Amino acid sequence: MRKDLLNIKGLSDQKVDKIIEAARKSSEAGFVTCKQLLHKMKNRFQISTGAAKLDQMLGGGMESCSITELFGEFRCGKTQVCHSLAVMAQLPPNMGGANGKVVYIDTEGTFRPERIRQIAEGKGVSAEIAMDNIVYARCYTSDHLEGLLLEAASLMVNDEDRFALLIVDSIMGGFRVDYSGRGELADRQQKLARVMSKLQKVSEEFNVAVVLTNQVMADPGGGCAFMPSHPKPVGGHILAHFSTTRIMLRKGRAEQRIAKIYDSPCLPESESVFEIFAGGVRNSSSD
Repeated sequence: MRKDLLNIKGLSDQKVDKIIEAARKSSEAGFVTCKQLLHKMKNRFQISTGAAKLDQMLGGGMESCSITELFGEFRCGKTQVCHSLAVMAQLPPNMGGANGKVVYIDTEGTFRPERIRQIAEGKGVSAEIAMDNIVYARCYTSDHLEGLLLEAASLMVNDEDRFALLIVDSIMGGFRVDYSGRGELADRQQKLARVMSKLQKVSEEFNVAVVLTNQVMADPGGGCAFMPSHPKPVGGHILAHFSTTRIMLRKGRAEQRIAKIYDSPCLPESESVFEIFAGGVRNSSSD
């Protein structure tokens, strides 16, 4: 942003204008035809979740150059899906993957390397290689998250191997530490917008799939005595606008989970039932 560049010592208005103009020319940030856009989109790919019917509902899986948000109450399977995706992304395309490495940012302390080992063994791939291909960071604050996203971008630029997936589990974890109460809501949303903008740029610049998890909160004004309201995702309009596809997860019977398209620019509203098992996620056995 222009105001951020102006805060850097030694950069005058004229220098900042030249930097912005050079960036615009190099990034091709102008108009293109619909046909040219379609040609650029041919490089996009989908990462399978491991459950074929869930992939079908998602139009093939988690799409690159976009942000997919998984939200729901605790124990609804958000982190389990993320663990499964972290392994699936490394598989070849004929197995539902993208032959790419994974960046995993954990704000809740729920990441488990032993779970990666278990899922990798279930897929018949080397657990050691699968764990080596996941770059992990424990995140504690929203400022820390911003720094980690910059570090992730530098890894994607410098690393010889290609990255396919960036996971943040969960996106609002650090913000709950830094901001509390309605008095700080505006500041929180401004910081959240900056973080989401960075995630969007990373997804498009490096052609990676970005997957976020999110919690829910009760909506006291959204229901009545006869029709109780469903919990809604936290993060407000900022998170809603930046997320390309929003998926609501809820618990079913035993290890069954239900995924529902909550919002998408191209996918119809639908539901899919899947199961969590030792090898990740799979189609429900009752289907």
